Amino acid sequence: MNQKTKGYTVQEATKKIESYCAYQDRCHKEVVAKLKDMGMIPLAVDTIIAQLIADRFLNEERFAKSFARGKFNIKKWGKNRIVRELKFRNISKYNITIALKEIEPEAYLTTLDDLANKRLQQITETNIQKRRKKLADYLLYRGWESHLVYEKTFELIK
Repeated sequence: MNQKTKGYTVQEATKKIESYCAYQDRCHKEVVAKLKDMGMIPLAVDTIIAQLIADRFLNEERFAKSFARGKFNIKKWGKNRIVRELKFRNISKYNITIALKEIEPEAYLTTLDDLANKRLQQITETNIQKRRKKLADYLLYRGWESHLVYEKTFELIK
């Protein structure tokens, strides 16, 4: 069976990608992958990316800021996890630094406290060392800084 993929002109692809970017902030890596999936050649990809940037459909700083805010507020991720995910998406160090400023320090510590207390209620382990390890592993996995995690763990489990 011969499967035929739909061919797009540069104008058609641009319109499709504009709506893709308008729906939600996207990083360059996601847009390039989408264009390649659509079967666009590298020259067309570069042309479309340049047009999207010029028309403000694509903005790495805006993407990084909304990504950091969203992952912190909704998924309760720590800064380490947010930085790792942004680096995976090829976001510049400058934009990552700006994005992390979107997280208020007071809210950050309050969220860590709430998350640690909530998780501690779910841990049924009776051995103090194992309880500490389970809580610390959970918080570290979610990207919280190790010094904050160990401080919080020893504060809550005595």
